Amino acid sequence: MNDILVVEDDPQLGPALRRGLAAEGYRVELISNGTHGLERALAGDHAVIVLDIMLPGLNGYRICSALRAAGVDTPVLMLTAKDGDYDEAEGLDTGADDYLVKPFSSVVLLARLRALLRRGRTATDRGSVLRAGDLWVDLAARRAGRGSCELALTPTELAILTCLMHTPDQVVSKEAILDEVWDPAYAGGTAIVEVYISALRKKVDTPFGTHSIDTVRGHGYRLDARQERRDV
Repeated sequence: MNDILVVEDDPQLGPALRRGLAAEGYRVELISNGTHGLERALAGDHAVIVLDIMLPGLNGYRICSALRAAGVDTPVLMLTAKDGDYDEAEGLDTGADDYLVKPFSSVVLLARLRALLRRGRTATDRGSVLRAGDLWVDLAARRAGRGSCELALTPTELAILTCLMHTPDQVVSKEAILDEVWDPAYAGGTAIVEVYISALRKKVDTPFGTHSIDTVRGHGYRLDARQERRDV
C-alpha cells in the first residue's frame, strides 16, 4: 500500500505535491481542510500522511495528536513554514515522525517518504521479539512495551528503540542511528537523533521511573538491559 494522504491548504503547493507524488507512482489523496483531513486520516488506510501545520479547521499539531490518541500509527511527515528546534520538538511531541521546513525540494521530500515507508516494511519483515529487561519490541507486529504495558511509539521512535535493542549494553553512535533509521539521502545532521531520543525517553523511561537509555558523551547512546529504577 503506497497511498499517501496530503493535507495541505496552499492552492499551489497542494496540487503540485499531488502531481509530483503521482508521477512517482504513489496514489495521492489531497485535502485542504484540517477537520476533513483528520476524518480521512482516522480511516487508517494510507501508508504515509503528509500534514501541513497551518490549516483551516484544525492545525497539524491537533490532527497528529488526535491520531495518536486514537491509536492510528500511520507515519506522519509534517510540513511547515516555521523553523527552529522548538517548533520541531512540538511537532514530534504530538507524534509526528518527521518534519520538513518549507521551501523544500522534491528530492528531499521523496527521500523522507521512502524512509518512512522503508521503516514500516523492515519492521514487518522481521519476525522476532527483542527483549531487554522488561522492555520488548515485537518487530512483526510493530509494537513495543514495558512488561504488560504497551508503549504508544511513533514509527520513528520504534525504529530507534529497535536499533538500540539489537545491541543492548553496547554504545550505538548517533551516526549509526541516523544511517539505520533515516534515508541515505537525508541531508540533516545528528541533532535530529537527540530530539527523538529525548522524546523516546519520555515514553520508555519517565512513566516507569526507569533509566534505560544512557547518553555516552562523545560517542552515542546505550540501552541498559538492567533497566534500573531512578531515585525519585
